[in-house]
This record gives sequence, structure tokens and C-alpha cells, in this order.
Amino acid sequence: MAAYIGRFAPSPTGALHLGSLYAALASYLDARANNGQWLVRMEDIDPPREVPGAADTILKQLDNHGLHWHGSVLYQSQRLTAYRDAIDALENLELVYSCQCTRSRLRSLNGVYDGHCRSQQNLSAAPGTESLASIRIKISSAKISWQDLIHGRCTDELALTCGDFILVRRDGLFAYQLAVSIDDAYQSINHVIRGDDLLDSTARQIYLHEQLGFEAPRYGHIPVLKDAQGDKLSKQRFASSIEASNPGGNIEHCLTLLGLSVPAELSNAPVAQLLDWATQQWSRSTIPNGTLAER
Repeated sequence: MAAYIGRFAPSPTGALHLGSLYAALASYLDARANNGQWLVRMEDIDPPREVPGAADTILKQLDNHGLHWHGSVLYQSQRLTAYRDAIDALENLELVYSCQCTRSRLRSLNGVYDGHCRSQQNLSAAPGTESLASIRIKISSAKISWQDLIHGRCTDELALTCGDFILVRRDGLFAYQLAVSIDDAYQSINHVIRGDDLLDSTARQIYLHEQLGFEAPRYGHIPVLKDAQGDKLSKQRFASSIEASNPGGNIEHCLTLLGLSVPAELSNAPVAQLLDWATQQWSRSTIPNGTLAER
């Protein structure tokens, strides 16, 4: 079996908040407990949503909390040629097509594309350039199943849950599903621990791996943190940045949310000591089921 390689892949749309630190810590501990590597990838391919300086801030926050990564950070903005090559490969397989459906028509479909533009044979514009068309991948009617490391057996039928999905947006930007799949393969990622808000993306990524001849990682999805109103903690909902002056307290808080009760003698311990203890105690089975709330 290949050595464990995991990753944390934030988008630089703002500083880390408690929910993103919690997700980073889970992936870090899972890699470390399995004597693996933990990589960091910056998913910076959506310039309209990115905050100047956020990428550097995130890296400093991870470092300040003792979450040190292996190797160099991979920036998706430097990987555009690889994404174009993937589109070319899929076009050679006759698996992609241009979609010129209007936004109003797409809204009427309630998230499941009906293949309206499948009959088009050519891409209307080169990927990575702005056009009036998006690029979609043809999906099959087959069910996709995987053994989630936390949720257990999962099955998705893409024809019913999303239909042919977008790989290149109308604005010419590469879609998340394409970029993350290409880069997981490029970095030899074989374990992905992330929030269960991405559970419905997993089948799409497995499908892309299959079509491109890659082996998909093993996935594990932890419950996302939610605020008092029951909404996911997120930058879009203005979740507060983690307090930089108390990294040990932040780590201890996240460990508790992950089901690890920090002993009294380690309260206020240095971050490195907390992480050493947590690595020894780590088990996916300790992660609480259901929705977690910020405390």
C-alpha cells in the first residue's frame, strides 16, 4: 500500500476561522497518526472571491498553530496549463461539450442538468478564456459507490443528483471539481479528510478520476461546525478569524470538538505538546456523529 499522503486545501477568500482550523487539524492528525505526509494546497483559482493577502495569512495561521506541512505549498493559479490539458484529454474522449443555457433556464432545473446542450460536438471557446458558454462533462447513469472513512458506505447516482456538471465556468474560470481532481492526482493524494459539506462533491471527483485514468483518494468527511443559528461557519457568513494570540487554546477547543478530551495537566500546554498527545490519541471513531455546534 502506498504511503499515506493527505492534504488541506483552503481557498484564500479570507483568514482561517474556527471551522477551517478544525478541518485542518482533523486532516493533519489523521495524516500524522498514520505516519503520513500532510500537504497544503492553495485553491486560488477564483479571483473575484479572493482577498488580497489571505493566502499568506492562512499559511501564517497554520504555522502559528503548529500545523506544519511537508514540502512546498501548491498554488492552483500556477496549474492552469494542467487543467487545460485535462479538458483536451476529455474532449479527445468525446466527454465534454459547450453549454450555452441561460442562467434562468439553469435555475428552473433545480440543480440537476438535463443534458440540453449535449448534441453540440465542439467546444465554443478555449478553456480558461471568457465566453458565453460553460464546458460540461457527460456523466453516465451508473451509480458511484465508495467507502467513506467516517460515514461508511456511500452511493451517488450523478444522473439524478446533478447531471452533466461544469468543468469550466461561463467566465472562463476552471471549476472546483476539475481543479481539485487534477491536483489530487498530481500530488499523489490518497487520503482526503474534509468537511461533510463536500460529501456531495465526492462522486463527481471519483468520476473525473475514473475518466482520466487516475486512482481516486480515500475520502473521510467530518461534520462541519455550525453557528448558533444552525448555519455552517464560513467566510461567506462572516465567521470571525481565529484569535492569533491563543493558538494553544484554539487547538484545545478544536480537539474537544473532534471528540478528544484534553487532560487537565495539558491545559495551557504548548501547541507542540498538545499535537503530540492528540496524535497518539487520534481515532476517526472518536469524531462525534451528527452536527457539531460552536461552543
